[in-house]
Amino acid sequence: MEILKGAEVSAKIKEQAAQMLSRLGEHVPKLAIVRVGERPDDMSYERGATKKMESFGLRVQSYVFPEDVSDQEFKQEFHKINRDEDVTGILLLRPLPKQIVEADIEKMIDPSKDLDGISPSNIAKVFAGDSTGFAPCTAEAVIEVLKANNIPITGKRVTIVGRSMVVGRPLSMLMLKENATVTICHTRTRELEATCRDGEILVAAAGRAKMLDSRYVGRDAVVIDVGINVDENGKLCGDVDFDSISETASMATPVPGGVGAVTTAVLAKHLLCAALRRAGLEGMKGKFFAKFPHFPLAKLKKCIII
Repeated sequence: MEILKGAEVSAKIKEQAAQMLSRLGEHVPKLAIVRVGERPDDMSYERGATKKMESFGLRVQSYVFPEDVSDQEFKQEFHKINRDEDVTGILLLRPLPKQIVEADIEKMIDPSKDLDGISPSNIAKVFAGDSTGFAPCTAEAVIEVLKANNIPITGKRVTIVGRSMVVGRPLSMLMLKENATVTICHTRTRELEATCRDGEILVAAAGRAKMLDSRYVGRDAVVIDVGINVDENGKLCGDVDFDSISETASMATPVPGGVGAVTTAVLAKHLLCAALRRAGLEGMKGKFFAKFPHFPLAKLKKCIII
């Protein structure tokens, strides 16, 4: 079984990001990470995202609020971040504490700054196949892993275990856009083992540690494990029992070291896309920058003004 490592995919995205950044001239986009409380998984993701942004040459600032912040106070502060012209994109770490109405924040966030696809506008665009909407980073990271490893998607039977709006549902739309035949399963699906075995590409996103073993994996299937859990020994693990599928799957992503590393790279890519859109260059970049990939954005702006 070939192991699909996220670091290699992230490196390829970093090359793309470097070209995008060069088009922005002296302007460096800024990511705002908004965190409420001190949940270990949120803090871990925040550290990883911060490190990734800095390694890509991008700016990042964390906005941290106490666990007991009121709904009104948080909304007031979030509004300021949302309106800040220096902030190019926002990553909101969820779930939020119960006293904060998360649905209100999803509607409040500026879709052009919503890098993780939580706003109704961006989700609608993803479901409509409109590429101008930001998809959730983890869902898009799955596509990036497959494409970076030259794994065909068109015409393939794809089985996704998990129906959340973070991964399962938006990922199904991204897979359909790539002309896959998609089946969405969940923990209550009847004959789950047989349904999973039918998938040529199996994506595990159920949120249950080592839920899927060799019984769920078809011969020579490609297995993408999105889950992040802690096993009985306190070690990170995915939704797949990785060791048990080695004789069945042809390729698989490990946990840790798989999709997670790609997710933060996609976040950086989204930040740069947001900056290009704000500058009014996304429509131009396909034509103009195809001929002049390293043309500085600052000079192009002067040309347009003149």
